[in-house]
Amino acid sequence: MFGNNSESTDRGQVGIGTLIVFIAMVLVAAIAAGVLINTAGFLQAQAEATGEESAEQVSDRVQVVSVVGNANDSEEIDELEASVRRSPGAGNIDLNNSIVEVFANGNSSTLTFDADSDDAPDENNFNITMIEGDDNVLADSGDRADLIVNLSANGQALEEGDSVTVTITTASGGTAFVEKRAPSTVESDESYRL
Repeated sequence: MFGNNSESTDRGQVGIGTLIVFIAMVLVAAIAAGVLINTAGFLQAQAEATGEESAEQVSDRVQVVSVVGNANDSEEIDELEASVRRSPGAGNIDLNNSIVEVFANGNSSTLTFDADSDDAPDENNFNITMIEGDDNVLADSGDRADLIVNLSANGQALEEGDSVTVTITTASGGTAFVEKRAPSTVESDESYRL
């Protein structure tokens, strides 16, 4: 009954091999779990950043309150003043970093703000006049600014009945789009609400 059994020795050797394989599998599983946890953390951070950028593009934009066209001596509207404010839910909007795109009379122009220019806006730039607020930043819901565009500098002066499309893009990528038409009668040196 308690005799020398050769099978018990073989079983011990099989058990050690199984134990080594089991430990190796546990190590591989632990390494794989660490890689998965790191990847999940990276993807979560990337998803949060993408979500924030998308929310800014949707909410951090301006609203065009009104557009006024100023006529020159040639009875053409050669200057636009687009009055803008912050959209509801938007954060602070620095107009210095905005881009204004104008399409009129078959011509398209992309304009930026030049802080060093005290002159009238030219073919590459628009000017900013703050109605309410400071430092060309719309920081409060009551802040207003006029973005002034020189249409004649790019061959975009409006005659009677001509249309103009203005797109304002903020630094975060939010856009405001407005299409206006010149009145049927334009007189020299008059201002018209388009």
